Amino acid sequence: MAEEKRFTKATWQIMEQLLEVDSLEDALSGSLEIIVETLNSEAGAIWFLDRKTDRLSPLFHIGPADISNIIVENGLGLEGIVTKTGKSVIVEDAANDPRFDGTVFDDSGLETKTMICVPLNNLHDIIGCVQVVNKKDGSLYDAEELQLCERMAALAAITIDENGLLVDLSEKKEVFAVLKDVTKEYQTGDTVLRVLKGINLEVYRNEFVVVLGESGCGKSTMMNILGGMDFLTDGTLIIEGKDFSHPSDEELTRFRRNTVGFIFQAYNLMPNLTAQENVEFIAELVEHPMDPAEAIEKVGLTERANNYPGQMSGGQQQRVSIARAIVKKPQLILADEPTAALDYTTSIEVLSVIEGIVRDQGSTVMMVTHNPEIAKMADRVVKVRNGRIASIKKNMHPLHAQELVW
Repeated sequence: MAEEKRFTKATWQIMEQLLEVDSLEDALSGSLEIIVETLNSEAGAIWFLDRKTDRLSPLFHIGPADISNIIVENGLGLEGIVTKTGKSVIVEDAANDPRFDGTVFDDSGLETKTMICVPLNNLHDIIGCVQVVNKKDGSLYDAEELQLCERMAALAAITIDENGLLVDLSEKKEVFAVLKDVTKEYQTGDTVLRVLKGINLEVYRNEFVVVLGESGCGKSTMMNILGGMDFLTDGTLIIEGKDFSHPSDEELTRFRRNTVGFIFQAYNLMPNLTAQENVEFIAELVEHPMDPAEAIEKVGLTERANNYPGQMSGGQQQRVSIARAIVKKPQLILADEPTAALDYTTSIEVLSVIEGIVRDQGSTVMMVTHNPEIAKMADRVVKVRNGRIASIKKNMHPLHAQELVW
């Protein structure tokens, strides 16, 4: 009886998510979160079929393994078989199921022990599938839990039919950096504090990725390791195909100088230098910088180029710090809470500049923020919880900075 009530409650929660739809992608991802939480699962994904390529890609997934860039042929693998046949699959015990030969989660470091995969059927065709993997308590999925997943898929398909969802997942992005099983520990007296507990994440070229999470969850630590500002304790960091887990001092200096630009909450400008001079100082450190005047122009501060930081507003100072980051023409820009100290209007101005960098300059931008509204701008949204990747979502239709409201 308790199980029945729990599943009925979950069904109503999913209906509320889907029927009161504001953003269809958010409604679908919220529904998956309800399923994963109700079934106490380790991981889950919503897969969509791209008719142009006859391939499946995950629109949204939850769990420790990053499967964002994985593509599955329709009809191959359990995800492809379920989408091709339209028939649900429950693998109650993977170790003793002759049909089972692994999933994409296994390939990404999460051993599948039990799994449910159900088709997404709209009125006309099968458009993908919903998948959950492993129960945290080690028990196996059963027929009642399969039925709950099928209900969720049916409700989702109806909502998709009514609202429309244009999905083009055919583009496979080039990987810039990979964090694999990354941990980070700090020694505090006799105690070891483990901040990162096995981070798995791919970062792609020319993408805007937003990292969300509560204070102390490890999101800034993860970003600092990626930017060479901190060192991992265990695991692997790959940058442009090369192992960068334990770089030498010379490699680290060269990487931070030539490859990465930093934007911080505190602007870190030199108060005795003008805006132009602050940017020129950084430009002198690299071999092929942008013209500092061009960098100043890109952030809309040409008329303030000869002003000192003390003569500028907070938003203008932050734009100088952005100019200082882009003047190196970096491949990766890391922004840690760049709008936290700014009001709404000024935040939008700064975010518009960052949006332009991704669009026009081709840099990858990773931004850590507490503000979930900013995530609507991103190509992907990564949520960190308790030192692990909690979920990753692709935004099918990222908003422009000027469209954000909070």
